[in-house]
Amino acid sequence: MEKLHKSVLLEEVIKYLNPGPGNNFIDCTLGDGGHTIEILRRTLPDGKSLGIDFDMSAIKTARHEIEEEGLDRDRIIFYEGNFADLGEIIQKTNFPKADGVLMDLGLRTEHLETSGRGFSFQKDEPLDMRFGTSGDSLTAAEIVSSWPKDDLEWIFREYGEEKRSWKIAEAIIRERKHKRIISSLDLANLILTVIPRKPWDKIHPATKVFQALRIAVNDELKNLEKILPQAIDALKSGGKLAIISFHSLEDRIVKHYFKENDNLKIITKKPITPSEEELVRNPKSRSAKLRVAEKI
Repeated sequence: MEKLHKSVLLEEVIKYLNPGPGNNFIDCTLGDGGHTIEILRRTLPDGKSLGIDFDMSAIKTARHEIEEEGLDRDRIIFYEGNFADLGEIIQKTNFPKADGVLMDLGLRTEHLETSGRGFSFQKDEPLDMRFGTSGDSLTAAEIVSSWPKDDLEWIFREYGEEKRSWKIAEAIIRERKHKRIISSLDLANLILTVIPRKPWDKIHPATKVFQALRIAVNDELKNLEKILPQAIDALKSGGKLAIISFHSLEDRIVKHYFKENDNLKIITKKPITPSEEELVRNPKSRSAKLRVAEKI
């Protein structure tokens, strides 16, 4: 059976991180382990990796894939947690200074296809959108069910860059007076009543709202800002930080941080984007941008 997940910009990541025998790497967004598997291959015989993910199901999948590849599991530490706590995680695992740190900020295909957490507006699932499901953290259903109109409008505008944010927020407020909006399909259908889909529309009218809710639920932008200095601190001198982003909000944060940090030498003057071959093989990679910097 073909794997759902395809590691984005794999060849480019390996080219810029340039892993070699005995090197140590941190993958802050382990996912299904595609990038880390290739890094483990190239860091034989004794290079180590630290793989972090918020989602235990991703860690289980990555562990299985690494075993299937016949790689030594003793060379990787798996850690379930928020990458924004990178410094604390490194202390707890006693992981050494790294030759490279990688972040792939994209949504796992499994989150859309099989997680059952309401990430996709094409499925009828509970409106959850949490990357990890431990604890009593905020869900998307709680946001649309209880947040004031001004707050809803703000996240749709700021996190989704949705021009019709006010109309959508008003529609949610009206709808929830009659019934709770608790499923992904409920929300998607409501948005379609406000912004009907035209035949020539390239993206579904609900796309930006779903993005905004996911960012709000998982505090993605604040976590990205929080991890950047910790990632630099985790590197050896000469180590590289590689970050793959998928929308302008993330890319802007990474770009500005790289430019404003005196401890970094920018390796990619412009972001690296997928090749035509990769776009054919994996259309979901179309918005990916890779930026790489080296610690001075």
